[in-house]
Amino acid sequence: MKRKPFLAGNWKMNLDRKASVELARGLRDALAGTNDRDVAVFPPFVYLDEVVQALAGSPIKVGAQNLCDEKNGAFTGEISAEMLVDVGAKLVLVGHSERRHLYGESDELCNRKVQRALSVGLDVVLCVGEKLDERDGGRTDAVIGRQLEAGLAGVAAGSMGKLTVAYEPVWAIGTGRNATPEQAGAAHTHLRGVLRRLYGDAIAQSVRIQYGGSVKPDNISTLMNAPDVDGALVGGASLKVDSFLGIVRFK
Repeated sequence: MKRKPFLAGNWKMNLDRKASVELARGLRDALAGTNDRDVAVFPPFVYLDEVVQALAGSPIKVGAQNLCDEKNGAFTGEISAEMLVDVGAKLVLVGHSERRHLYGESDELCNRKVQRALSVGLDVVLCVGEKLDERDGGRTDAVIGRQLEAGLAGVAAGSMGKLTVAYEPVWAIGTGRNATPEQAGAAHTHLRGVLRRLYGDAIAQSVRIQYGGSVKPDNISTLMNAPDVDGALVGGASLKVDSFLGIVRFK
């Protein structure tokens, strides 16, 4: 099944206000009228409002890098799903490897975040991925399958149209080392199999699965030709207009 490609830039904790707005405007101008692929950017929380304004009228969607699993209350430093909607965010990352492994976010917490995001109408990019010792130990399928199934616990079939899966091998993020097309394709095929078991073939075939991990203009086309790879979640290469466009405009 041919799925519409989805290319997204995760800016992480980079750029300042001026650079964020300039990057957004540069992408807006370059991608005006683009409709054969979906594009999104995930700026830091403090620049969400201004990036949303800079991309007004553009096909590029703006998302947040994280959210709180609670609706409101005494949760100092957290950002709620409702707040994200209020400033114009359309989607949110959940379970990025840096949240899981640097900040200890569990599968159960990620699931609560998925549920909160969906409850207010946000689209979700649910990230899964194994560490190097898990891959070397032959546990890749078990780890990413567990993360996906736990992250989707209680998510109704009718909500799956708002969900994208991102496979991010932890050992390939920011290291300059990326999974081979064969490794990426095998992981994506396994994840689609998990979706098929949980939701049936039609939904499994409709959900897009992105690859994330040292994606660059010179490897995007090869990765996109791998089985079941429907797009990319891009880190460092999304911080400059030219390099991100080199990915978005893959042939």
